Amino acid sequence: MANIITRRDSLKIIGGAAAAATFASQAAAQAIPRADVAAPSLPIEKGATLRVLRPARFVEPDETIFRANAAKFAKETGVEVRVDFVGWEDIRQQTAVSSNTGAGPDIVIGWAEDPHVYAEKVLELSDIAEYLGKKYGGWSFLGEKYGKKVGTNNWIGIPFGGSTGPIVYRKSALKEAGFDKIPNDLGEFVKVCAAFKKMNKPAGFALGNAVGDGNGFANWVVWSHGGYLVDEAGKVAINSKETIESLKYLKELYQTFIPGTLSWGDVSNNRAYAAQELWLTANGVSMYFALKNDPATKAIADDTDHAPLPSGLVGKTPQSALILNGMVFKHTKFPNASKAFLTYMMEADQYDPWLTGCLGYWSHTLRAYGKSKVWDSDPKLEVYRNGTENQFWSGYKGPISHAAGTVAAEYIMVQMCAGVASGQQTPEEAVREAERRSRRYYR
Repeated sequence: MANIITRRDSLKIIGGAAAAATFASQAAAQAIPRADVAAPSLPIEKGATLRVLRPARFVEPDETIFRANAAKFAKETGVEVRVDFVGWEDIRQQTAVSSNTGAGPDIVIGWAEDPHVYAEKVLELSDIAEYLGKKYGGWSFLGEKYGKKVGTNNWIGIPFGGSTGPIVYRKSALKEAGFDKIPNDLGEFVKVCAAFKKMNKPAGFALGNAVGDGNGFANWVVWSHGGYLVDEAGKVAINSKETIESLKYLKELYQTFIPGTLSWGDVSNNRAYAAQELWLTANGVSMYFALKNDPATKAIADDTDHAPLPSGLVGKTPQSALILNGMVFKHTKFPNASKAFLTYMMEADQYDPWLTGCLGYWSHTLRAYGKSKVWDSDPKLEVYRNGTENQFWSGYKGPISHAAGTVAAEYIMVQMCAGVASGQQTPEEAVREAERRSRRYYR
């Protein structure tokens, strides 16, 4: 879905009802703490135009407010901006084509590892990243982890935000099952899910090739048992007793799931939960957002709460975040305009209305936004507030690299888990296959 925004068009866009709400919330943005820091000099090139590629929305304000902010940028700078929203599973393919051909979008706001996949083909962004960090209280753990090129202090990405997937559950069902909270113990968590199934109110987690939910669940299963894909030096370490134990645990947990999770994409659990076919899952705030804002499902939202995924054997929430990461390709003719756009979108007058409008769906990566009023607007959002401070990442415990991004894009961890859950492989067989596939990229 493309939209070309000129200076003239921007007047129409920012006059819409959704954008009006955006600008009304700019007063709240003034409460965001910020330091008095000089912005880098970025004289915009004469005749500059920009094409921006990013993933499609999961909550409607993500797109409308993003477009409104892009329209403001066009109005204030005279830079024509084209914004393309594409499917989650498609953006990496389009990014690869752009990289290989040296043409296409100037800016790609893609997934976490993407700037590292194309590290030699993207611009260094240290000037704007350091400015934003100094002004807005520093970058979160995952913001810095995914923003900096491995082994350097050079920024190649501007992480916009991260969507985490904590437990989403029906409070009434948890009470009926005899529990007063989601347990942190892995064995007790199986008991919760078994009780839900017995009540015909089953749990379910994605085991299909889902960018967010599938990768997130598979990583949690392994990490919660102390397993990891690669070690600190980047050597493949998935074939371990910890991973095998995690897959034995998954096989037990899978018996409690609603049928069909082996083919679930990123929207599948949202639909099942809204239809009251599913009563416990893991998801970003998008599901709660949709339920809360639809009169037909508000009762489900009122009965919904969130909790961290069980930490299991590691003592902290074993979850990363699906990071939106902005990068600028070297083939752009307008590097200053590109940097100015990314900076503009991260400034409080634009960013806080976007964060607030999305109900925190993309949790902030600049720490000052932890003071955003959105986080105090609903106590059920608290679990999402500091999601990008989680100290797990793609390719944990190794460096973020081209290999880490490729393993995620190839769903190697997800398919390892699905092979065991479906009974097609033993844990030992699935681990060996994942090890073999991963070694193709980690050399």
